[in-house]
Amino acid sequence: MPTNQTRFAVATILWVTQRRSEGSQKFEIFRRRDRPRPAAPSFGPRVVAFANLRLMAKDSSFDVVSEVDLQEVRNAVDQAKREISQRFDFKGTGSEIDLSKEGGAEAIMVKANTEQKVKDCVRVLEEKLVKRKVALKALQKGEVQPAAGGTARQTLTLNQGISTEKARAIVKHIKDMKVKAQASVQGEQVRVSAKSKDLLQNVMQGLKEEDFGIPLQFTNYR
Repeated sequence: MPTNQTRFAVATILWVTQRRSEGSQKFEIFRRRDRPRPAAPSFGPRVVAFANLRLMAKDSSFDVVSEVDLQEVRNAVDQAKREISQRFDFKGTGSEIDLSKEGGAEAIMVKANTEQKVKDCVRVLEEKLVKRKVALKALQKGEVQPAAGGTARQTLTLNQGISTEKARAIVKHIKDMKVKAQASVQGEQVRVSAKSKDLLQNVMQGLKEEDFGIPLQFTNYR
């Protein structure tokens, strides 16, 4: 039979074992409690921005501009000069057509020995411009003026961009159409926006039917 000493030793071992087991469980609970929780998922600025764009109702828009293709103008001037140099009725008239700058703007200078010949040169130039698909509304004709040596000249200024006066007239015309579209002047162009692309098509058609004295183009349709 086990002695008292043996019983005491066995009891001591069991007590120590139990205490170690309880301590290990307490330590595990403490360690789990202090363990950092996983952070909430972060979607990043690009995903957030995309989500915001999806939530916003984006309007459709287009820009009303008035632009001239200067390369086509140069081609038309070259063709007009070539024809004038070859035609018998312009011989000895000193007729000239040249591109120049007038007050910082692109212009075409026409010279000849008489006012009538200046007008004849302009007519030839206009024919070439039409063939190059340059709108004649882009030309702002000055008066035929006397020049040195008893000659005459005329300056044709090329309209680039929409002036403030013309832009206001375009905005007013759109408002008078009574459509749910917004128009605003932005520099030398007019921005038109609406909820529906069909409304924008109606605005375009309305602008095409009105004569503002300058050629209009519609760009950045989105």
